[in-house]
Amino acid sequence: MIKDNNNMIHIDNLGKAYNAVKVLDIDNLEIPQGQSFGLVGNNGAGKTTLFRLILDLIKADRGRVLSKDIAVNTDSQWKNYTGSFLDEGFLIDFLKPEEYFRFIADINGVTKEELNVFYDDFADFFGDEILNKNKYIRDFSKGNQKKIGIFGAIISQPEVLILDEPFANLDPSSQIRLKSLLKELHQKKNLTMLISSHDLNHIAEVSQRIVILEKGLVVKDLLTSNNTIEELEGYFNPESIVEVEN
Repeated sequence: MIKDNNNMIHIDNLGKAYNAVKVLDIDNLEIPQGQSFGLVGNNGAGKTTLFRLILDLIKADRGRVLSKDIAVNTDSQWKNYTGSFLDEGFLIDFLKPEEYFRFIADINGVTKEELNVFYDDFADFFGDEILNKNKYIRDFSKGNQKKIGIFGAIISQPEVLILDEPFANLDPSSQIRLKSLLKELHQKKNLTMLISSHDLNHIAEVSQRIVILEKGLVVKDLLTSNNTIEELEGYFNPESIVEVEN
């Protein structure tokens, strides 16, 4: 476990099970303020469950999640500085993108002028596919819904950003642009980012630290380096290491 005295997120003795099947069991996990934190694991590892517990979307069987030393299930102040997008359920799909963005901006005190600046910053990421299309969110492709959700999570200029599989369903150009945007946001805003992905290369590029979950347990906790991809591939496909050595 990597410790830091200035933690944004602290996970303490956190457990969750469904129908007596354990899906998450984490004794202690600390995420310092300003860290870009990557989460990887095979299907069923507990990644989305962990994010849902951090966002107080489901109830833990035991333990707690602290955000700035306050339990997320007892105080909602963390919502004021946290942006997130896990899936399409976070969208208001009967709105058009501009209506959705304006709604989020209004409840977070973001002015029309500030929102227009964000539009400019995300112009390449949006391409000519999101704005001014006179379409409801539900009528966009999965990839474009993902773009809408990610942008919606960032409008409030959060201190903490949580994204579950942000690269999924995006075309290669959009994946590259998203990586650049996330790295820029992290560097300029000292943003604490929690991102999960099945793509080991993408997650290694945007994360300072990567945790591997397996059956709800933390099995590896790595600071990213030039050897990170080799370490990750060695874990998920140990036979590949043997082949290289031979």
